[in-house]
Amino acid sequence: MKHGLPENSAAEMAITVARLAGLIDEAGLDCRCRSKLDETLSRFASLEIGPAARGHLTNARHQRAHIETILLFLQDLDEIGAAERDSSVYEDLALLFDDIATIARDGALSMRQLGQFAALTAIVR
Repeated sequence: MKHGLPENSAAEMAITVARLAGLIDEAGLDCRCRSKLDETLSRFASLEIGPAARGHLTNARHQRAHIETILLFLQDLDEIGAAERDSSVYEDLALLFDDIATIARDGALSMRQLGQFAALTAIVR
């Protein structure tokens, strides 16, 4: 289940900002402009990465809500037996578990992206 969030572009931007921050550190600038440069780079990172990070958090929350809804349907497990006459019941429940696995992977991807953004933006600050 794709969520349409910018995975690579925002991650690449975060990596670029972190690399730029590293290069600025290596340059050993000791002028008054250094603090202004750091502040500008931090603001740029927030503006570029922030929306994607918030999107990933929103997506993960949406996936959690979706799983909660599916879990309501899985309560039917308590009402079926091992020898149901209609074998499609088992397939329907199996598909619900498949859906949860797919949705969980999507939510996990968003959390990993968010973690990368957080780690990279911490370098800039």
